[in-house]
Amino acid sequence: MKHLQAIKFLVFTFIILTSATSCSTDDIDNSDQLAAVSVSLKSTTQDLNKVYLDIEDVQIRVTEEKSAANAWVSLNAINTGTHNVSALINDAQLQLVNYFEIESAYVYEIRIVLGDNNFIDIDQTLFSLDVADKGNSTPSNLVNSDFESNHIYDIVIDLNLDESISFNASDNMMVLNPKLYTEIRDIQY
Repeated sequence: MKHLQAIKFLVFTFIILTSATSCSTDDIDNSDQLAAVSVSLKSTTQDLNKVYLDIEDVQIRVTEEKSAANAWVSLNAINTGTHNVSALINDAQLQLVNYFEIESAYVYEIRIVLGDNNFIDIDQTLFSLDVADKGNSTPSNLVNSDFESNHIYDIVIDLNLDESISFNASDNMMVLNPKLYTEIRDIQY
């Protein structure tokens, strides 16, 4: 009788473990179709002024038509908010996306979406940077690469601050029109 109870317990445990760990072929097929994307931001500058950018998101364009409803896909940026990007020189980088999984796709562009809290510190005086009227609140850079499944794409966006900031004398304002350079490293796994 005790042996029967032990066998029932073992069979019951085996059934529960098997059903809990089994997966369908759809689950297996979908995981094979994913690529991982990681995005970092760094800057290049010779200027000693501090530049602060309000980063809201990082997106990629996966359709040829820019204005299509599903053209831009968010990569769910992790370090959003206002950051001193002028400090991101040499080997310093700000991690914006950490291995976000996307379906295999042809990627046309990558862009940073900026908010309204962008400014520059010139001799301890803060000046707002216009990104809406004269500037660019969604600077993008061409990628034109096929992001394949089972690959990790490590993207570094280099923002040239010296070329990105100008003074508009007619409106008496500082303007931010970001000049981006993109470096992509493809790692197959």
